[in-house]
Amino acid sequence: MTADVNKTAGPDATPPAGPEAIKAVPVRHPGRYVSAAVALALLGSVVYAFAQGKINWGAIPEYFFDDRILDGVVNTLLLTVLSMVIGIAGGILLAVMRLSKNPVTSSIAWFYIWFFRGTPVLVQLFVWFNLGLVFEYISLGPVYKDYWSSFMTPLLTALLGLGLNEAAYMAEICRAGLLSVDEGQTEASHALGMSHTKTLRRIVIPQAMRVIVPPTGNEVINMLKTTSLVSAVQFYDLFKEAQDIGQNAGSTVEMYFLAAAWYLIMTSILSVGQYYVERYYARGSSRSLPPTPLQRFKAAVLPTRRPKGVAV
Repeated sequence: MTADVNKTAGPDATPPAGPEAIKAVPVRHPGRYVSAAVALALLGSVVYAFAQGKINWGAIPEYFFDDRILDGVVNTLLLTVLSMVIGIAGGILLAVMRLSKNPVTSSIAWFYIWFFRGTPVLVQLFVWFNLGLVFEYISLGPVYKDYWSSFMTPLLTALLGLGLNEAAYMAEICRAGLLSVDEGQTEASHALGMSHTKTLRRIVIPQAMRVIVPPTGNEVINMLKTTSLVSAVQFYDLFKEAQDIGQNAGSTVEMYFLAAAWYLIMTSILSVGQYYVERYYARGSSRSLPPTPLQRFKAAVLPTRRPKGVAV
């Protein structure tokens, strides 16, 4: 039957029609337009409200690079770095103590973390600042002796309050990073004759850094913002300087906006640094790293080079 049909069909015969092309109709999402309109309306109302307020916007660029503001920025960055150094060093020590099989050191580390994480930072700052009401002198034997009020300066108060509190949080971050490394790594190192300290330094900690670095970057950014609390103990950071200028110049709210702008600039810079640090420590866990924002920008803007010998 099939052979007869093929013989009768001539060369001009019309081929059988194929399946019709699928016409894909995109799904409509009217809710997206409604939510976008509502968000824009809310944003416009906020902008309009601030535009109608009695705000001297010219005071912000006038004092933005004032010497007192710049001194406050430097003090804020210095306090952030020193507090994080204390916090990271103390956190690593507390994490090792917490994981120790010695019940005394483990209990002391647990109590430290419990106490400093359970009390507000502002309360701790006031405690350090007002201990002069309890102790008239500070005595370290024949090494050092002085009045407590002279010893406990605003800078030292800020460092103790922020650094010791940060150590409690960094201890939990470091402990989580150390526990993320497989126990077989430690057993293999001990089998090769490496000491416990050398195993931590050469094997465990480098592998734990991939887990420790991301939350540590968040802690640095959080510490930068937390430094604004030290104005309560008379340390002249960015917030304290802006507050004093605002009270003297009659531009209190404007100086708060100025301080917020500086904090945004500093936290944005730290966020970029955090991204590249995380990318550096992710090399051992990913075969191919995702492109950086700069690489994606170049790929989108600059034309792609064609290999030689390929026709355009």
